[in-house]
Amino acid sequence: MAVDTELLESVLDAVRPSLQADGGDCVLVGVDDAGVVSLELTGSCAGCSLSGLTLSQGIERVLVEHVPGVTAVKAVG
Repeated sequence: MAVDTELLESVLDAVRPSLQADGGDCVLVGVDDAGVVSLELTGSCAGCSLSGLTLSQGIERVLVEHVPGVTAVKAVG
């Protein structure tokens, strides 16, 4: 199932304030055919030791729940 990138961006926009409150953000790099979303973490999120937890328990959980076709999220960059 192809991922609706417009919906994906919209859901990411809803997640961003939480990241920005801590001085970070994320940039959508792309989505592969398997539904894996590639994100680049920026700002304080880029070097944070908890960024893996932010991805898996935060961003990935929300995207999988609200964007049909998303199967996982991975950090790049």
